[in-house]
Amino acid sequence: MKLVVVSAGLGSPSSTRLLADRLTAATLGRVEAEPQVVELRDLATEIAQHFVTGFPPARLAAALDAVAAADGLIAVTPVFAGSYSGLFKSFFDLIDKDALTGKPVLLGATGGTARHSLVTEHALRPLFSYLRALVLPTAVYAASEDWGEEGLAQRIARAGAELARFMAPGARDTVPAPTIEAAPDVDTSAAIAPRSLTGAITSMDPTAAFGLVPFEQRLAALRAD
Repeated sequence: MKLVVVSAGLGSPSSTRLLADRLTAATLGRVEAEPQVVELRDLATEIAQHFVTGFPPARLAAALDAVAAADGLIAVTPVFAGSYSGLFKSFFDLIDKDALTGKPVLLGATGGTARHSLVTEHALRPLFSYLRALVLPTAVYAASEDWGEEGLAQRIARAGAELARFMAPGARDTVPAPTIEAAPDVDTSAAIAPRSLTGAITSMDPTAAFGLVPFEQRLAALRAD
């Protein structure tokens, strides 16, 4: 199996790459796979050329093919202006529209403050859902103050375990399909009957409920007089 890791970090060293490496280690600790890292910083010029010319240079083409052929994907971006970076978005804009269909994807993001912790949900998750990827439940955001904290390590371990489970052969086949049960037959008259205060369905005799005397009884009484 093949695990591809896309890191959009710009610095060297990069906290984005560090998070990507931690997520990779957590995944490979549970499943055997061949990792390949795609550093978008090294492909920035090629990505721009592809937009202008319509043809990917060799290194970029190889990276796009690697993502399409992966059994699992880890995608990590720094936060810019409350969302993913332009370099990150530009790379995935070049991915074939069907390349990620059904592919398990683990999302990660880094930022300077915890205020951007929902970027994985309001920006990254919709993007990969649009690409029809299988976005894993746990996404990992790491703010500057999170490094070294136990909570971050736990989220990384949980996310890696989820990705490993879905990358394992047959893992997705073991997920039970939803069953649709036939609707029970409904007695229409009982369904619309009034209910008592306890919720039980009751029958109602309108003459008893409202003190009405049937016409036949009243007519018989008049004749008797």
